[in-house]
Amino acid sequence: MLKIPHVRLLFVASCMSAAFALPVCFAAEPYPVKPVRVLAGGAAGGPIDIMARVVGQKLADILGQSVVVDNRGGAGGTIATRIAAQGVPDGYTLLCNSSQYAAAASLYKDPGYDPFKDFLPIVNAGVSPNMIFVHPGVSANNLQELIGLGRKQKLQYGSAGAGSTPHLTGERLLKLMAKLDVTHIPYSSAAPAMLATAAGQIPVGLTAMPPTVPLIKSGKIRGIAVTSPQRMPSLPEVGTVAEQGFPGYEDYTWIGFFAPTGTPRAIVTKLNTDIAKVIAMPDVKERLAVLGFDPVPNNVEQFTTYIREEVTKWAKVIKDSGARVD
Repeated sequence: MLKIPHVRLLFVASCMSAAFALPVCFAAEPYPVKPVRVLAGGAAGGPIDIMARVVGQKLADILGQSVVVDNRGGAGGTIATRIAAQGVPDGYTLLCNSSQYAAAASLYKDPGYDPFKDFLPIVNAGVSPNMIFVHPGVSANNLQELIGLGRKQKLQYGSAGAGSTPHLTGERLLKLMAKLDVTHIPYSSAAPAMLATAAGQIPVGLTAMPPTVPLIKSGKIRGIAVTSPQRMPSLPEVGTVAEQGFPGYEDYTWIGFFAPTGTPRAIVTKLNTDIAKVIAMPDVKERLAVLGFDPVPNNVEQFTTYIREEVTKWAKVIKDSGARVD
């Protein structure tokens, strides 16, 4: 009878056990197997909410799971961002936020998150110019008339919140460049800022363009200037800042998706690919274009680099303008 040494028996047994265990040990759970929660850094009706819901609806079809948008507006998007940063990094908690994600790093003493360490950028879903608008009763039909009015009286302007790019556009353009003595009134998101302007509670508003389109077309607010290099097809009657006395001027609000640091790279890559598919769909592109969004899908590395550039850019604007959290 052939005798197998005891040590060899243990080795064979270990190999056999490992062989049978391989499918279990290395089998990754498919993603996703449950609903995905997207924390939106803006209130319902604002540009962040619009993008999160437009993308979320189609993304749910691709993933085969519900995508639930959870609006947590206020504090320059830091409320939603802090909550998302504490989420389990498994792909089921995502963040949808705008340029305020980058600006808050310099505007707040402690925004509650580190834009470089706490999140993995997934994709920049779209960009939109900012819109300067007024209540219909304000005696200004263009930017130069508004500046002229601002030299006669102190103006208030409302924005989507402290740290939003519309807020910083107001500080940069109206305060630094036009040298007006203006007071910033922050709101929790674009929607209440627009409604306050339409109601005459404040004379001037400044938000990303998308949610302003229907109100401008209905005459509830009047578009004064848009911060894109060229006029926007959805509102061709509104002149650009550049053509109204400030050559070369442009500012944008971008909206992107993020995952908490630690989320598996395979999941981040999949979401990047899937969201890019969504914003390339003809019906989605058409809807976003009507609202004023320009889809700009990029890969994870490109978006990561862009975030670093944005943090640096807005830090300078904040320092030069003396912008602060009101």
